[in-house]
Amino acid sequence: MKKILIIEDQSNIIELIRFNLEQAGYQVDYALDGEAGLEQINKNRYDLLILDLMLPKIDGLTLCTMLRKQPETHKMPIIMLTAKSTELDKIVGLEMGADDYVTKPFSVRELIARVKALLRRVDEVVEEEILQVGDIIINSREYTVTNAGKPVELTFKEFMLLKCLVENRGRVMTRDFLLDKIWGYEYYGESRTVDVHIRHLRSKLGEDLITTVRGIGYKIT
Repeated sequence: MKKILIIEDQSNIIELIRFNLEQAGYQVDYALDGEAGLEQINKNRYDLLILDLMLPKIDGLTLCTMLRKQPETHKMPIIMLTAKSTELDKIVGLEMGADDYVTKPFSVRELIARVKALLRRVDEVVEEEILQVGDIIINSREYTVTNAGKPVELTFKEFMLLKCLVENRGRVMTRDFLLDKIWGYEYYGESRTVDVHIRHLRSKLGEDLITTVRGIGYKIT
């Protein structure tokens, strides 16, 4: 059974999400502030985190950044949950390492669908396959990436995006295709989500790895 942690300071929202996740077959824990949530994470292994942005003690962005720096949690899927809905807020959340972003008020059905889609893609990564482009080697079985023999730390979405581009090397992947393939649902034209993750990959693997095809998308040659 997949285990999910909710870190949210509003008890009514926790109960709403927890009830529906448990009905969907997940085991659910929760914490009411960032500090308590971090303690939970350090004691237990979770398959996914639903993280509120505005939290007491340790805010969501700070906590997300901390988790991405820890070897035990840097790949854990994170859905950011917040009342802030501007594009800048979303970009900041993604820049800090969140895999997805849901704004309040939200549809519980949509949130559950996103949880399922994200966890499904984590499971799909487990394939006995080695991909290579230049000095970059992707091991889908061990969920690792190396560049010239040195390990590269990627979030889950970054890993999936790189894998998709390498599998389709030489072909132009449109932003809409990548949104559907990697995120698994309609993103209503929020192509900046892809752009942010591409920027992360370039910073970690080299600026020349991914080519921008203006007005269309990206490719690896």
